[in-house]
Amino acid sequence: MVAVTGVGPVPPHGMLDGLPAEAVERALWWERHVVEVLDGRPPDSPPEAAPRPEFDPGRWSLTRREQAKAAELAAAGHRVSAATVKRRRQRYQARGVVGLVDHRIDRKTAAFGRVDERVAAAMTTAIGETTDASSRTAGFVLWRTEQLLIGADPPVVLPSRRTLYRLFGRLAHGQHVTGSARARRSLAARPDGPFSAVTVTAPGELMQVDSTPFDVLVRLDDGVTGRVELTGMVDVATRTVTAAVLRPTTKAADVAVLLARSVTPEPMRPGRAQALAMSRSVLPHRRLLAIDERFEYAAARPVIVPDTIVCDHGKVFMSRAFRASCRFLGISLQPAHEATPTDKGHIERTLGSVASLFAQFVAGYAGSTADRRGRGLVDGPLWSLPELQDLLDEWIVAGWQNRPHDGLRDPLSPGRMFTPNEKYSALLEASGHVPVTLTGDDYIELLPARWHAVNAYGIRLNHRTYDAEALGPLRRQPSGVKEKKDLWEVHHDPYDVSRIWVRDPAGGWITAFWTQLHRTPVPFGELAWDHARAGLPTSTEREIADAVASLLDRAHRGPATRPAAPARERTVVARTRATSPPAPPGNSPVEATATSEADTQVTATAKVIPLPLFDPFAEAGRRG
Repeated sequence: MVAVTGVGPVPPHGMLDGLPAEAVERALWWERHVVEVLDGRPPDSPPEAAPRPEFDPGRWSLTRREQAKAAELAAAGHRVSAATVKRRRQRYQARGVVGLVDHRIDRKTAAFGRVDERVAAAMTTAIGETTDASSRTAGFVLWRTEQLLIGADPPVVLPSRRTLYRLFGRLAHGQHVTGSARARRSLAARPDGPFSAVTVTAPGELMQVDSTPFDVLVRLDDGVTGRVELTGMVDVATRTVTAAVLRPTTKAADVAVLLARSVTPEPMRPGRAQALAMSRSVLPHRRLLAIDERFEYAAARPVIVPDTIVCDHGKVFMSRAFRASCRFLGISLQPAHEATPTDKGHIERTLGSVASLFAQFVAGYAGSTADRRGRGLVDGPLWSLPELQDLLDEWIVAGWQNRPHDGLRDPLSPGRMFTPNEKYSALLEASGHVPVTLTGDDYIELLPARWHAVNAYGIRLNHRTYDAEALGPLRRQPSGVKEKKDLWEVHHDPYDVSRIWVRDPAGGWITAFWTQLHRTPVPFGELAWDHARAGLPTSTEREIADAVASLLDRAHRGPATRPAAPARERTVVARTRATSPPAPPGNSPVEATATSEADTQVTATAKVIPLPLFDPFAEAGRRG
């Protein structure tokens, strides 16, 4: 192998992007002269050009060529000595064109400026004390810093008030010290290292369950107004909401019902658009129907039997009833760490999305906090609890399951997103991907450069998240490159999504891998996407969109006018009736249709086709 002759390493052009234009122009001017000293020809000379006699490497030594260059520059009006040319040449050979930049311009801002390190340490301690405390102002943190420095030996001379405020802004950056206490505690509960993710490659492999107050006022029994709780379960692999129930107060029995609804098909109900049927969806209806006849009249919502369920330490999830139900179905129950909502972030975000995508359109929406609540909600049209539950079930089938999800992007085409139903269908035809190892600093320098922030979870690039242990000191910290808004230089290979490279403060490279790289097999590329979309007519997509629009319009208008609310003393009785176990539903949608027709005095009859009863032992056998 013939060695390639050259002068210096691959130019780190990304670092030049963060410097003033005058400094870059001066460095490139010096590069032209240094290259001529080293090779005898300027860098833009044609290959057949001969070196000038005074810079010919075949005739003169390197020292004589440096002296000749110094004389030439001095004659042109530049006060340059041979020693200066030598230093420039050595720096260029060591660091490339970056070594020719004026070090006074390239110097990064110190972490704390000229402030005494003891002052910074005391303020860091004061900021740390605010994690579990009530939110206070920056002035309190400065006062607490002064208190911590009393009695220091030798005494500490505090800088000016303005300097202390600047130091506070740097140390408290991104920690919500003077903001929301809940956000501050959530940030403190995050792990210090890279965020880890459990490998999930199949529906039901990992599911999460949680409860939260539902931000809608409802009319309970006899017209009493009250708030309810939403308890939901989400599948991590497909983001499918397998079940969601509304109850005035969530109990262990309600969670057990939630589990039962997750593992059984949801029947089509009277009045729903036929576009919401499983037979009209992207779900593999025929294949599922061959396994379970109950899918013949099912709605377009996947039936997923959990392998593992992650929950918090709430009483309803730690109850004997819920644990017994999971043990009965062979489900592993995994409690999250206490006060660590990040252990079940998917369900936390999903329940928040229900509020923004559905609840705010419903009549009686009360907002998440008292300062967001409107007036006169009690006097307006409000849904009853069963009616609101029916609207929620219909919205999950029509809206959520057919809405593209940001967490279900195609890895090779991140601009395209799967819906939960499409992802469920695509996972049946999953394929794998073999990464190609990339090494070499010179090759990294040639890759495209971008500027990004290093967040707590890593770096977000093209809808993918990259992270590494070595990024710890850089998280939520400014890079010092003011021209790039304190962002960090990132190089990436457009044809290899497995990793990126981040330039550290010392000029080296930190390799950050794609956090989902270990997820194999998963659907990749056009094959999985087209398979999920196959068989879904365009007319069905329009019908689904129309069904969602109609649903939100009905939810916003509210029910028909109802009588005024009764006296306060009937509230307890109404809540007790609302929390009583509901009557078992009909065996099939045909029965429900017949009942509805009877209520409207329609004499037509229908054939009753009962669905088989739910058998948990049979379900466990099918899962195995």
